[in-house]
Amino acid sequence: MSQSLASILVHILFSTKQRRPMIKDSERDELHAYTGGIVSRLNGTLLRAGSVEDHIHLLVAHPRTCAPADLIQEIKTGSSKWIKTKGRIYEDFHWQSGYGMFSISPSHRDSVERYIDGQKEHHRHVSFQDEFRRLLKKYEIEFDERYGWD
Repeated sequence: MSQSLASILVHILFSTKQRRPMIKDSERDELHAYTGGIVSRLNGTLLRAGSVEDHIHLLVAHPRTCAPADLIQEIKTGSSKWIKTKGRIYEDFHWQSGYGMFSISPSHRDSVERYIDGQKEHHRHVSFQDEFRRLLKKYEIEFDERYGWD
């Protein structure tokens, strides 16, 4: 085959450092758009973004030429630098060091998009930590609580 083709959908989520409520409504849409630009520059596509005050969810068509950890590093570094330009309230903004990345079947894309769109309502009842634990359990990923919440 003379072409290299891939379809890799991933649901990514990560928190602000110490889950500080730093993502303000006034910057939310622009943060999502900026993140989409980072993903696009790496030849991927941001399909959906959703966030609340202390974390962000991304549904990404993962670029076939970029390692997962490199994609996350580019997203976190670029978006952190960008948000710090939005005012003094963000001068101490940081993402947590870890992240979650979960593969998504194309047949589940619509349900993941609805889930990401419903973050504000969802987090009236469920904390980030409980949400993350549930995803880890669903994907059968072992997790050590001592190292999960920076």
